[in-house]
Amino acid sequence: MELFLIILLSVVAYLLGSIPTSVWISKAYFGFDIREQGSGNAGATNTFRVLGKQVGTVVLFMDVIKGVTAASLVHYLGGIEHGTDRFINLQLLFGLLAVVGHIFPVFEQFKGGKGIATLFGMLIGIHYVLALAILGLFIVVLLLTKYVSLSSILAAIAFPILTIFVFKRDEPLLIAFGIAAAVMVILTHKKNITRLLNGEESKAKLFKSKS
Repeated sequence: MELFLIILLSVVAYLLGSIPTSVWISKAYFGFDIREQGSGNAGATNTFRVLGKQVGTVVLFMDVIKGVTAASLVHYLGGIEHGTDRFINLQLLFGLLAVVGHIFPVFEQFKGGKGIATLFGMLIGIHYVLALAILGLFIVVLLLTKYVSLSSILAAIAFPILTIFVFKRDEPLLIAFGIAAAVMVILTHKKNITRLLNGEESKAKLFKSKS
């Protein structure tokens, strides 16, 4: 019975992640697909760029909530002590499936965003202090460089480093996931890295309203 429930919750986690907030909002309220403008991405950053800070903030919040909710699905499994390796491993499983859903949403031809906000939401659900530390690094890099992509990449790389050396966490799957997440973020930002190296990456104007 427990195995069936884990499988069911895994499907729910993926479907949660697959909710393409930016795509549905852009189609319903603005009459176009957000993936057809700006960077062509379905994430919050492109929404800020194309639709302005108000809509971008809504999309960012919803994408984070997807990750938090997915990681919290473990509470529907009774008898698993909070904070144990098994508890965290299941949080990782559900959270990762939400991130995969965000990147490859079943509702929108498997073409979604890069999963950064949902990944961050998952991390909040697992270890909110670590999440705040990573957020702090992201904000500092963003304020210094104005590059969301660079901020995301450096924050992702910091994930396993902070996990091991600062917070002294020794859960093998959490560490492995941190490393895998960093690699995933780098791979999903290959085009951004190329633009950064060529000096062609767009700088963020997150606090500028859409005229």
